[in-house]
Amino acid sequence: MSEQPVDEHLSVSRRDVLRFAAATLTLLVTPVAALAARAAVAPVPANILAVRVWPARDYTRITLEYAAQLKFSYLQVGNPERLVVDLEGVEFNSVLENLPRRISETDPYIKLIRAGRNRPGVVRLVIELKGEAGGVKPQVFTLDPVGEYAHRLVFDLYPSEPPDPLLALLDKSDQPGQEKKPDAPLKLDGKLEAERLPEKKPVTERPAHAAKSADAKVSRLITIVLDPGHGGEDPGAVGRGGSYEKHVTLSIARRLKAKIDAESNMRSVLTRDDDFFIPLNQRVQKARRLQADLFISVHADAFVKPTARGSSVFALSENGASSAAARWLAQRENAADLIGGVNLGIKDANLARTLLDLSQTATNNDSLKLGKAVLGELGGINTLHKGQVELAGFAVLKAPDIPSILVETAFISNPEEEKRLNDEAYQDKMAEALLRGIRRYFAANPPLAKSRLA
Repeated sequence: MSEQPVDEHLSVSRRDVLRFAAATLTLLVTPVAALAARAAVAPVPANILAVRVWPARDYTRITLEYAAQLKFSYLQVGNPERLVVDLEGVEFNSVLENLPRRISETDPYIKLIRAGRNRPGVVRLVIELKGEAGGVKPQVFTLDPVGEYAHRLVFDLYPSEPPDPLLALLDKSDQPGQEKKPDAPLKLDGKLEAERLPEKKPVTERPAHAAKSADAKVSRLITIVLDPGHGGEDPGAVGRGGSYEKHVTLSIARRLKAKIDAESNMRSVLTRDDDFFIPLNQRVQKARRLQADLFISVHADAFVKPTARGSSVFALSENGASSAAARWLAQRENAADLIGGVNLGIKDANLARTLLDLSQTATNNDSLKLGKAVLGELGGINTLHKGQVELAGFAVLKAPDIPSILVETAFISNPEEEKRLNDEAYQDKMAEALLRGIRRYFAANPPLAKSRLA
């Protein structure tokens, strides 16, 4: 009986202790929990990491790279023509402050850019456009992180009426004897700033002993589309010495173009004539609009081992790659759209049909003939990585009615070959070898009279 009060007292004491402990823990935890809850719902600042501007005649691209998701809105207004963009939850940092200074006076589509705080938590960009009302058609879209890039907000400023490449080519043909002036240089702007494009220099004239067998068989000008691989935000492979594939390919393609244009029966067009990005499918479309006789895509190979070396030629395969290396290379080259940044909101039913129509066996056979002719000439100036034309599913070779090849001029990942790729004399030899391969192909395979554009 005497122990009963003691038990009750002890029981009460335990309850009091538990209540006190619970209250104390609540006082200690609640502020932390509240802070955590607020942090969970509070938006993470979308700090702008980088701004890049890519001016070109085809279009101008502005890219804002940021660390986290951001909200944005935009509106195109007139008097004067401008694109107004509001970025929410963004701090006005030094990157945005320097954006106006990145706009060149030679930009075809942008007059100026103003950037500043519009209201708390909102940064406003005003992109003043050149030309008449409605002359510029903006495309605005986002890109998910890929490769070395974080999130990107992209503004592509296209002309409302893009020039027809075929009409432009015909206009040039109507002015024989007119001296060709080099294109005005445009401002280059890239994520990697280690090197710039080499200055355009004159190339050697056609040798006097050049073969004329093809000239006699052709009654019209042969049109060849040259495709310098990569460009703009897509640097392609990067050599150990800091060379960018996109610069090497453009330099070689320019030299080859000059040599082709010096031929009496040929003319050429570049898919890009400066440092900007073109989606793979648009390269194919351009060649088809021009009713091209050949499509040659110029690249510089890369591999994980620096010992890999030599030149290669690839054609389209309908039945899988001819080797694991060819399959790997095709996958890498086809990923250019992800790196360069394609607006997936643009749909083209005709394009989809074009890219899927691979039934022209005759075209693929002609591509192999062209590849063999070119490969034979490349073997005279460089080691061949493979002694035969390789096959793989390259997206850029999928024109169903144009013989198309992809040339890997050398391995930019090999220090010795990287040095050669940057040598002007070697670039000229490479261009000359490609021209000899083209001549050999047409000497044995005269072009059809499908398009008398001369």
